[in-house]
Amino acid sequence: MFRGKKYKESAKQVDKAMLYDPSDAMGLVVKTAPAKFDETVELHVKLGVDSRHADQQVRGAIVLPHGTGKTQRVLVFAKAAKADEAREAGADYVGDMDLVEKIQKENWFEFDVVVATPDMMGVVGRLGKVLGPKGLMPSPKAGTVTMDVTKAVNEIKAGKVEYRLDKTNIIHCPIGKVSFGPEKLTENFTALMGAVIKAKPAAAKGQYVRSCVVASTMGPGVKVNAAKLI
Repeated sequence: MFRGKKYKESAKQVDKAMLYDPSDAMGLVVKTAPAKFDETVELHVKLGVDSRHADQQVRGAIVLPHGTGKTQRVLVFAKAAKADEAREAGADYVGDMDLVEKIQKENWFEFDVVVATPDMMGVVGRLGKVLGPKGLMPSPKAGTVTMDVTKAVNEIKAGKVEYRLDKTNIIHCPIGKVSFGPEKLTENFTALMGAVIKAKPAAAKGQYVRSCVVASTMGPGVKVNAAKLI
């Protein structure tokens, strides 16, 4: 894989064999972010579970103490009073069948998170094939299928992130921007890791957190010692 000069310079500052304390790791991520733009910092956690089994799924959502640094565009599927409630809470788009058709016919995806009231899930279900692969399908576990649309919209706008396993049993999740600085990133990291550890399935055997890496968009990965958090 081709790596640019800036990346190589940054990578020299990271000891690949070392497991860094969370605060030291965040300091290093901030220091080695080479881009001119404000890079996103992502956490990648490999878990000792098998996501093919329903009883070993790890999924949930948490409002990060300092948010993600990104303003999320929220689409809410709701009707009547609940639609008005969503608009008042600051949802970017609110509707029902009209939005379903817009997504189906125009391939419209100008949103980051989808919330739906339970009575709308029959309609939203028609979009499963397009929303599912993008990770946009509302789910009760993530708090995005709910009658309390005000709370859902407020939490998303405040920096709520959803975490879930991919096919290789790894969770990828943003924990903020480089401009947050090491302290705020460490607090967000600790909050997210705490939620992941709490979500450990009863069926999980052996070592739960296999590896934990943080990296900025363009920077090198920094391994974090997660043992202290467990």
